[in-house]
Amino acid sequence: MDLHLRGKRVLITGASKGIGAAAAEAFAEEGANLLLAARSGDQLKALADRLRSAHQIDATTSVVDLRKPEDLARLAGEAADIDVLVNNAGDIPGGSIDKIDEATWRHAWDLKVFGYINLTRQIYAQMKAKGGGVIVNDIGAAGEKFDANYICGSAGNAALMAFTRALGGKSLADNIRVVGINPGPVGTDRHVTLLKTRAKHQFGDESRYKEFQKSLPLGRPAHAREIGDLMAFLASDRAGYTSGVIYTVDGGISAGWG
Repeated sequence: MDLHLRGKRVLITGASKGIGAAAAEAFAEEGANLLLAARSGDQLKALADRLRSAHQIDATTSVVDLRKPEDLARLAGEAADIDVLVNNAGDIPGGSIDKIDEATWRHAWDLKVFGYINLTRQIYAQMKAKGGGVIVNDIGAAGEKFDANYICGSAGNAALMAFTRALGGKSLADNIRVVGINPGPVGTDRHVTLLKTRAKHQFGDESRYKEFQKSLPLGRPAHAREIGDLMAFLASDRAGYTSGVIYTVDGGISAGWG
């Protein structure tokens, strides 16, 4: 299926690894040109070089910390002509309310919650001025299946779900689509870190984290590329009547698995 993304310009945040890197691969295979943003310059450069060579597309990088207003403003300026924004940067830690103090909570939300909101505010205005675009928010299934041991993430994701639905419910009037994806467990470094935190809390031994994966659908977490492919589809005109909705990709966990 041709997604008609060839020549489109796509900004992906948190693009250096995990879902962000997988999304970059998916868009590159469709012929989209990329602006890849993250805090890790070396990883970004290596990814951009590989995708540029493999797919004959344009891939540029921007080393930014979206917690910093000046970095966010610079990135928005570099992205003045983009067609698609993929909000993906985030590192909310696991832990119960007694483990996550205010400073840690605010630090996490400054990137995942306010980072999405503040970048979207600027990019949305630019898209509206140029005639349209698509915004894809990578949120997380903890926003609908609440987890007391990931309380900061559950609360933040729930906020971003509401943000996505509220904005996307009216955005087609500006020829902009806003959609969200709620991945469940995805086999990334971050997934392992969260499971180790849970294992340490539950068993007192973080090395037992793999025990939690045995009960997952198909006995595994999702592959990052399974999320990246959905991002590319939702950003394409094949999904042109889709806005203000959130797709859950968790193998059926939130629908009653197990």
